Amino acid sequence: MLSFVLQRLFQSVIVVLIMSIVLFVGVRLIGNPVDILISSEASEADRVAAVTALGLDKPLWEQYAIFLGNAVQGDWGASFVYKEPVVGILLQRLPASLELGLVAFILAVGISIPAGLYAGLRPQSLPGRGIMAFSLIGVSIPTFWQGMLLIVAFGIALPILPVGDRGELATHFGITSSLWTLDGWSHVIMPAFSLALLKMSLLMRVTRAATMEICRLDFVKFAYAKGVRSRSVVVGHILRNALVPLVTVTGIELGNLLAYGVITETVFSWPGLGKLLINSIKVLDRPMIVAQLTYTALLFIAINFIVDILHMIIDPRVKSVLRRRAA
Repeated sequence: MLSFVLQRLFQSVIVVLIMSIVLFVGVRLIGNPVDILISSEASEADRVAAVTALGLDKPLWEQYAIFLGNAVQGDWGASFVYKEPVVGILLQRLPASLELGLVAFILAVGISIPAGLYAGLRPQSLPGRGIMAFSLIGVSIPTFWQGMLLIVAFGIALPILPVGDRGELATHFGITSSLWTLDGWSHVIMPAFSLALLKMSLLMRVTRAATMEICRLDFVKFAYAKGVRSRSVVVGHILRNALVPLVTVTGIELGNLLAYGVITETVFSWPGLGKLLINSIKVLDRPMIVAQLTYTALLFIAINFIVDILHMIIDPRVKSVLRRRAA
């Protein structure tokens, strides 16, 4: 197992290095930030001075070498727009995105897995068909349209939930968050549900399909034939084996929730990383864009690494394959 972990860590480092090169080069191909940051009426001398101040006068390979050397030391450069270190700005916005993503993840997993399990155990029942109909609606409506419908319904027609901002903040155990207050929860619940709806629908369908497939297998039929209680069969046999594909899908969707809430944050004016990314792209703030996209890549690599470890714990077949390779 140790050799597998070390191998995956080495692969992760290589992937991060390749991704940083792709992101660094790609961001520099989308435009010149000087054209946006400097007035069109500025003199050529002013433009040259701005290019030099931003470090854009150096060859691309030298810019990347400087960026990589500073990034290893924790310095991701300074924002072209805010004139502040990128890391500090990201850390200011990160808690809002984490709050939104984690609440959406809890809603998605807490609702979809029990609902999908029920729909898989009783696919022909009326509730089971209703669950599948709900999941179809969730994957069919675009995220931005879902958000606008929720705003119209619960923010305007029935003004029971606020729209925009994080609400009241509080600090407990050294952590400042809006989730410590009721006002904060009233602000986060609607964008979190909008963000979770697509993931919820997908997880419902995956759980239902895995449950129906496992229910047809012989070991489940034998367990029922031996008189094992239904709850024990469902939890110990069906749900345990259904977790294998669910862990992979859930891990990927967790990364999506934490990194790609751009549309939801924009619709609900949520002050997180997604909204910051949109604003940074508009003004071609290169250090900010590269830092955010690199954070996203690191997040997905870390989640995939954790998913691989969980597969080893959940699925004994993975352990046996690794033992045979080691032998």
